[in-house]
This record gives sequence, C-alpha cells and structure tokens, in this order.
Amino acid sequence: MLVVEDNADAAQSLALFLHLHGYEAQIATDGPKALQSVRDCWPDAVLLDLSLPGMDGYQVARRIREHSPIKNKPVLIAITGYGGSEDRRRSLEAGIDQHFIKPTDPEALIESLQQSLNRGE
Repeated sequence: MLVVEDNADAAQSLALFLHLHGYEAQIATDGPKALQSVRDCWPDAVLLDLSLPGMDGYQVARRIREHSPIKNKPVLIAITGYGGSEDRRRSLEAGIDQHFIKPTDPEALIESLQQSLNRGE
C-alpha cells in the first residue's frame, strides 16, 4: 500500500492502521514523492489525499492511471475532506476507484479495500 498524505500524523496513523490489518504501507507526503514511490514499488493500492502541495491528488491519480499496466493497476482510493458532487465527479474522471470523506470510518475503509483487492480492481 501507499499512503499519500501531507499531514505526517494522519499518514503515520493510517499506515499503522493498515499494518495492524496485515498490509505493508509506505508513505509519501506530496504528489511527486507519490509518483516516485509508485514507480519504485508499484503498490496494490494507493490511499490518496486530494489536497496535496504542488500537485493535487487528481493529478497524481491521472498520472498513475496513464502509466498503469492493464493487468496490474493499483486500486486508487481518495481519502479527503472534499465531499461534494463535483469532487466525486473529478475523482471518477481522474481514475479514482473509491472516494472516502474525512474523517473516514476505518473499518469501512478496510472492508472496501479488501473487496477491491479481491476483485482485482
């Protein structure tokens, strides 16, 4: 997993939560670091804040999708404070699979993540 979040405490908390559920998670704190991490480790899933410095999460998602192989594309999950219909539309257009609003129900996130990974999204 890759957690992309510019708030260090939130990123660490989410990575620890994922670890407690059996997932390995790396952290990137901005868009360029996220893209480099994806190139380096090609994660099964990217949990992505949309409000990032320098390059927003929509741009990160589009770039990941542009370079994703057909068979091994990561699940992209937005975890954001942006919850309006326009925000959700932009997520879909960027190739984001799921859109969660902060504060996120952690158990719902894990359930959704597990279902997505099992389906091979």
